[in-house]
Amino acid sequence: MSATSAPFGLRPSFHPSGLDRAVALANGIASAYNTGILKGQPVALDTSGNIIAATAGSAYQGAFAGHEFTDTTGRRLVSNQWVANTAYQAGSQVTYYYSDPNIVYDIQANGSLAQTSIGDQANFASITAGSTTTGLSQCMISTSLVGSGAVGDLRIIGLSNGVDNAWGDAFTVVQVQVSRSQFVATINAI
Repeated sequence: MSATSAPFGLRPSFHPSGLDRAVALANGIASAYNTGILKGQPVALDTSGNIIAATAGSAYQGAFAGHEFTDTTGRRLVSNQWVANTAYQAGSQVTYYYSDPNIVYDIQANGSLAQTSIGDQANFASITAGSTTTGLSQCMISTSLVGSGAVGDLRIIGLSNGVDNAWGDAFTVVQVQVSRSQFVATINAI
């Protein structure tokens, strides 16, 4: 897998406590929000307390996990993606997302990463990329590390488990944590 570019966004791997549960936020995305959000895509909270698609280089919450809602015809739907401009019945929408900054995620790099990248930080690459057919994000982590004393979107903490994944592979899959959490003080790279 890490010899082939096959990105999958932010995929929760584990939490130090053993609990990597998604948060449920009632009416978490504003009805008719005009930007699509895919499972595994980074998300942030706006000033109204709504989930929105995150942008590279800005503080964010974590990863989108899906949502459920009652559409304007009265049909209850569950989806792993928010389709842009979706309208729903007032009070019927629930957004699921991962927000704990201690969650460790797996993410594929847009190139090769070496073991020396552990502890360093990097930004997202292709943060909004993905498939509206599958509803899955294809965001990646950049192999351009930010370096000592700088803050990136993600902190690299290790190599993801997998028999076909090794440091230096063409598209290394690494374990990361959120560096720019909206609820935690920023910590510089080591």
